[in-house]
Amino acid sequence: MAPIVTTAEISRPPDEVFAYATDPAQFSEWQKGVVDGHMDGPADGTQVPAVGANCVTTRRIGGANRPSTSELVDIDPPRTWSVRGTDGPIRAAVDVLVEPVTDSRSRLTISVDFTGYGIGKVLVPLMVRPEARKEMPGNLAALKQRMEAG
Repeated sequence: MAPIVTTAEISRPPDEVFAYATDPAQFSEWQKGVVDGHMDGPADGTQVPAVGANCVTTRRIGGANRPSTSELVDIDPPRTWSVRGTDGPIRAAVDVLVEPVTDSRSRLTISVDFTGYGIGKVLVPLMVRPEARKEMPGNLAALKQRMEAG
């Protein structure tokens, strides 16, 4: 199946949009179900994560907090960022693209796809993809609202 792709134009410069959209510590502010997130490695804010770093995101699913780990497979700030899930029955592939529209406006495109393992093979088409398809526009709308509010 084709990935789920959602795009929004945001009245912020590309570097700000990229920094916010790719910071797992901010995911809970705009992604439904996310309760925590971080990059494994230095947390002093001065070092850009590198390919091979792990992104750990905890989501509230079925009444329980469930962490998942993804590996950073591409990063080219302030333009592209990609992670691939490495554990669990449902593994996401997420690609972020930030394009300048003007110096103070950006186009953010997030593409999400899923691969199921074990029970995940059943859950991905029946529950995960339909839910993601419903959630993604709201997630990007929440990100846009937060960024444009300052």
